[in-house]
Amino acid sequence: QVQLVESGGGLVQAGGSLTLSCAVSGYISSSYAMAWFRQAPGKEREFVAFSSWSGGNTLYADSVKGRFTISRDNAKNTLYLQMNSLKPEDTAVYYCARGPRGSVYSARYDYWGQGTQVTVSS
Repeated sequence: QVQLVESGGGLVQAGGSLTLSCAVSGYISSSYAMAWFRQAPGKEREFVAFSSWSGGNTLYADSVKGRFTISRDNAKNTLYLQMNSLKPEDTAVYYCARGPRGSVYSARYDYWGQGTQVTVSS
């Protein structure tokens, strides 16, 4: 059983920074892609960023490009999301997900964490 556990969420003022972590445990295949999604109240879950197994292939949503950085430490089975210049519209529950390959579509990911709340005050 694969488990993903996010941490690092919290309350931050606009313009501030936060770093989210996602620890992966359980059976781990030889390679997999990892991603971050987020869901704001009353809105659908949306893609934020993904990283290939090697980290050499990344993709970001236009709304976070240049402000967020996805990275991973495969030795620690941990995924990170460095979030800078945060805006109130970044307020959401952030989820990490694992899938066989990177995609912007949530249905392509087979394991999900429970989410961590990020709140950005204006």
